[in-house]
Amino acid sequence: MNPSIAAARTSLVRVSGALALSTALASTAWASSHREAPNISMNPSVDATDLYLFRSYESGRAAYVTVLANYMPFQDPQGGPNFFMFNPNALYEIHIDNNGDGVEDLTFQFRFTNTSKATALNVGGKAVKIPLIDSGPVSGVNPATLNVRETYTVDLVRGLRRTGTRASVTGTNGSATFDKPVDNIGDKTFGGATGYATYANQHIYTINIPGCGTPGRLFVGQRKEPFYIAVGKIFDLFNFNPLGADQVTGNNNDLEGKNVSTLALELPIACVTNGTEPVIGAFTTASLRQGRLISGVPQTGLNTVNKEGGAWVQVSRMGMPLVNETVIGIDDKDRFNASMPKDDVANFADYVTNPALPTLIQSLFPTALAPTNFPRTDLQTVFLKGLRTLNQPANVVPAEMVRLNTTISPVAIGAQNPLGAPGGDLAGFPNGRRPGDDVVDLTLRTAMGALCVLTGPTDTFGVGCTAASAPSGGLPFNDGVRKSSVNYGATFPYLTTPLPGNFNPPPAAGTTYP
Repeated sequence: MNPSIAAARTSLVRVSGALALSTALASTAWASSHREAPNISMNPSVDATDLYLFRSYESGRAAYVTVLANYMPFQDPQGGPNFFMFNPNALYEIHIDNNGDGVEDLTFQFRFTNTSKATALNVGGKAVKIPLIDSGPVSGVNPATLNVRETYTVDLVRGLRRTGTRASVTGTNGSATFDKPVDNIGDKTFGGATGYATYANQHIYTINIPGCGTPGRLFVGQRKEPFYIAVGKIFDLFNFNPLGADQVTGNNNDLEGKNVSTLALELPIACVTNGTEPVIGAFTTASLRQGRLISGVPQTGLNTVNKEGGAWVQVSRMGMPLVNETVIGIDDKDRFNASMPKDDVANFADYVTNPALPTLIQSLFPTALAPTNFPRTDLQTVFLKGLRTLNQPANVVPAEMVRLNTTISPVAIGAQNPLGAPGGDLAGFPNGRRPGDDVVDLTLRTAMGALCVLTGPTDTFGVGCTAASAPSGGLPFNDGVRKSSVNYGATFPYLTTPLPGNFNPPPAAGTTYP
């Protein structure tokens, strides 16, 4: 084992009295990034909700990294008749920084096209188009019964995303066009409770990555919402006790009945690192055209009412979980979504060095004392640089993104610790992020100074603070909701089958409504 990694593990599992401080690391935020800013809440089709970045833990795939970018939050399974297509007028991107300078070196660009087949029925001698997205049972790729075909392309840009060298990602058949599975309309449409999984898995593609001699994998489609949180109670001024024991149950996961739309890539580590720096950073963005003309005249076909043009304008951004949600002030949330990581220090430093969340928590729970180390260099480190000895690039430029040390081996499903690196599992958050990592609890704890405690007297992680400045830094703040790796898939794309459109759970026993 690398000596610096061994030192990090030793520090992370340090025990203080009866409380295992290995339960205390974090970042700062809530519903990870669902409807987190005023403008994006009005544009759900381009709202990035979560970004996951981790060494693939599927058997035999340890030489790959998986990146999952989720969009379109709070999807009710009963989303007909149109369900949740990606926006054909938008540009969705996954960016990778492989030298620590805060600027993208690789960008995967996704563009979507929705094509109506204009399926019609003979009604009284006239051909009348049906009002549904499907006309019968759906199986296979692009069956005749699927009335709207959603396809997409993926381009890889090396260098700056708008001016770099561009080439198409292709499938093993040489095609640069891929089919997206329609959302999980319901069990009848797909031939039973397991039919959708079989159908969706046919849309997992082996891909040729330009400039890379090893193929990767690609999937785009609806998944069950992986993020877990007591979001209702949190936004109701923490309407629970976050200072109790390290609770894994007790509150509702308010996203349990929701779906989300995922862009999933599995990429060879050798093709995303630069050969010398093992740490990569990632973030995802969505952009819309600068201008829109609303014609006001009904036209034939899909997506023809509006005409859009001009330069791309970024409207959504997602890296570390919950940053925009609970760190950035409400007046600057849309500005953050439109910004690039390299400009974070100039634009948003005060929100990280002097965060409002810990003071708010102390005002609601007076025994939860906020850290006193200003500026909060510990938060600057975990959000903008990565932790020294764990996932900080050698020549890092401060910029907010998820960072992953690709030399740390993945941990198999079932053996992962939801508390990630603070729980002694260095393959987990904040070294990247896996679906089962409890970023809510970790975020709470980091906001309240856990890193100042965990770094120890020699400041192993280079966060610039001590336990003395974080009187509540060893407390197990939590929201009473937790999952683990076994709640997710063991193979790519890891996120589980979306809930079907016929899903409609009954109210809890004894529930009454006015």
